[in-house]
Amino acid sequence: MTGVLEFIHKRLEKGPLHVTLVDPDKQSPSRAAEMVVKANNGGTHLVLVGGTMGVDHPKLESTLKAVKEVTKLPVIIFPSTADVLSHHADAILFMSLMNSRNVRYVIREAVSASFKIQDLGLEPLSVGYIVISPGALVGEVGDVDLIDRNHPEPALEYARGAQIFGMDFVYLEGGSGIDDPIPGNFIKSIRSVINIPLIVGGGIRSPEAARMAVMSGADIIVTGTMVETEDDTTSAVRELVAAMEEGWRARDTG
Repeated sequence: MTGVLEFIHKRLEKGPLHVTLVDPDKQSPSRAAEMVVKANNGGTHLVLVGGTMGVDHPKLESTLKAVKEVTKLPVIIFPSTADVLSHHADAILFMSLMNSRNVRYVIREAVSASFKIQDLGLEPLSVGYIVISPGALVGEVGDVDLIDRNHPEPALEYARGAQIFGMDFVYLEGGSGIDDPIPGNFIKSIRSVINIPLIVGGGIRSPEAARMAVMSGADIIVTGTMVETEDDTTSAVRELVAAMEEGWRARDTG
């Protein structure tokens, strides 16, 4: 397989990417694989496997094995700790939780996994991870100094700093299961200070929300709750991807 980072950059030349997030703590491996098949049929581009709490090594390992059996898409670990890793993935998000008050989540958890990542043959994708209010569980667990969604100024500095540090991506996270996605104006302000790919997740469950996020500057949209809860996952993902492409075209022409 082409390197995952190279795959992402080449795909972004054509349009935005949709990412399906699977949490091994929320369903069985077989159910996770079923969700990925349906999302794959709907046009998703990447698969993230991980969660904030409750994901131990057996759950991660069994879910990754099941997912890898049903898709040829790149499968990426969304790590909770340095101890829960597996070679049954193609890559891992090597994350700095930039607005955490705890240095463990800012850098120590990631660097403690650095040699293990190399030994497992995982491709590291460096990410400046910024949590926006309300933050939900990740904000609580990560001891985050939440950024007010109406006042993006601190996030601008974190995002710009991530790019200067040489990170591959900036990831704006509103929190899993939240009702309202990060506002378009907030995304647009972040887009204005970086030229590396911008990932946005949290609360994006409708085609309109996905379209607005991309039109505002998001390059990659992550959805987890939608994939877990929709009765017709394939149609839901297909509609979301189509809306994202509309937003991309509007952004290009605007």
